[in-house]
Amino acid sequence: MIVYKTEEEIELIRASAKVLAQAHGEVAGMIREGITTRELDQRAEEFIRDHGGQPSFKGYNDFPYSLCISPNAVVVHGFPGDHMLKSGDIISVDCGVLLNGYHSDSAYTYPVGEVAPEVLRLLEETKKSLYLGIEQAVAGNRMGDVSYAIQNHVEKQGYGVVRELVGHGIGKKLHERPEVPNYGKRGSGLKLQTGLVLAIEPMVNLGKKDVVQEKDGWTIRTKDYKPSAHFEHTVVIRKDKAEILTSFEYIEKALQ
Repeated sequence: MIVYKTEEEIELIRASAKVLAQAHGEVAGMIREGITTRELDQRAEEFIRDHGGQPSFKGYNDFPYSLCISPNAVVVHGFPGDHMLKSGDIISVDCGVLLNGYHSDSAYTYPVGEVAPEVLRLLEETKKSLYLGIEQAVAGNRMGDVSYAIQNHVEKQGYGVVRELVGHGIGKKLHERPEVPNYGKRGSGLKLQTGLVLAIEPMVNLGKKDVVQEKDGWTIRTKDYKPSAHFEHTVVIRKDKAEILTSFEYIEKALQ
């Protein structure tokens, strides 16, 4: 069952998304060589709880942390811990907030120190693909239009698009129907209608699309150990232009 949101519900998701965006900004301001991913996780949880929210991920299917922090060849669902950031790393930080009964979800991939030019380009093109997908997320289009826009862009750059993991609907539940694949055919799939709230999240590999799951049952990494990038926004379908409810504004300010 697909749940379309009322304007009142969208406002509640927007409030959740603002706390989420600010939490991302807090984390962004801490990213540097020598800090551990555990410290980033602790700060995010503290900020979210101080602002009346709960971390959406903590306890979700027994996931033990507030952030998914995925360095280098880890695509998603990485565990925060004693990994100390070093120059040349990239890390994806994925976070969700539950506030007033509604979830929001977003992700951003950061370079640490001096990162290889081809890896920086992967980040740039993956982020660009997110916005190309969002451009197609309007009423009357099909889900395949969103998926194709992402896939077409990144595969033209020679990258691999992850198949096993997809975006999703979001609202009272962290993961709702429908799924939002990052690959597909134009004109195919669900017809998009106003009030549908989606988490759109390209996961793109520098090498091939293939991924494997580590023994912890969560961590997903590239099979060829090449870097992977991940960017995500929570958006609502509108008539002429999708409305982005999450924001990278606080991240970008922190990185200046």
